[in-house]
Amino acid sequence: MQRLASAFETLSRSNRKALISFITAGDPDYATSLEILKGLPKAGADIIELGMPFSDPMADGPAIQRASRRALKGGQTLRKTLEMVRSFRKTDTSTPIVLMGYYNPIYVFPVDRFLTEAREAGVDGLIVVDVPPEADDELCMPALKAGLNCIRLTAPTTNDERLRSVLANASGFVYYVSIAGVTGTRAPDLQAVARNVARIKARTPLPVAVGFGVRTPEQAHSIANVADGVVVGSALVDAISQSLDENERPTDLTIRAVLGLVEQLSRGVRAG
Repeated sequence: MQRLASAFETLSRSNRKALISFITAGDPDYATSLEILKGLPKAGADIIELGMPFSDPMADGPAIQRASRRALKGGQTLRKTLEMVRSFRKTDTSTPIVLMGYYNPIYVFPVDRFLTEAREAGVDGLIVVDVPPEADDELCMPALKAGLNCIRLTAPTTNDERLRSVLANASGFVYYVSIAGVTGTRAPDLQAVARNVARIKARTPLPVAVGFGVRTPEQAHSIANVADGVVVGSALVDAISQSLDENERPTDLTIRAVLGLVEQLSRGVRAG
């Protein structure tokens, strides 16, 4: 649990904000995905969200839905996702990794075994979008006990009463969803983001990161001026998709396209 706290503390001392990059594990295939994962920190990612592919990603837009489909078609499983983290940790013991996805694959793993293996693999936290605070005993509390951060989502529609419930057992950071809808479909309203980030920070000492809809260095720059971190996912997944051949296989451009975009986004965040 300390890697996330240390990352934000280090960034804060340097008056910097976090670039949090999302990719789907196993997209477009295991080997390419692992190389992208390993290259993200050098390209400028401070924290990595690694998507756990799922057949029914209800909170995700078309880009990440397609990424999950490609990964599952290629044979990616939750066990292979944990193996990716283990491989990453052989050369990087400091960059935080957060697994993001849905509860079903964890439930059938099952939960206790998953939490143990995730911790041993080097996972630092979980974002599980379909487990609400009312079900904290199901996953969040066991995760905290196992030494994994339980990172919570808030949205423009989260009122103050609901926010108290959402924040009650949150740790690591708070993920503010900047739009009402699925990932990667609209650009965030900066004024609304600033108001809601301030409202969240008045109620928790945790860092607040903003995602959903951030696609360009300019948007990342603007968000970094009002939040502790900027999350970019769909834009990176699109970079993967657009680099593939007609059979959805990786090309010589795939890894460079993703890491090059991360470098651009990193410069935008640093400028903020």
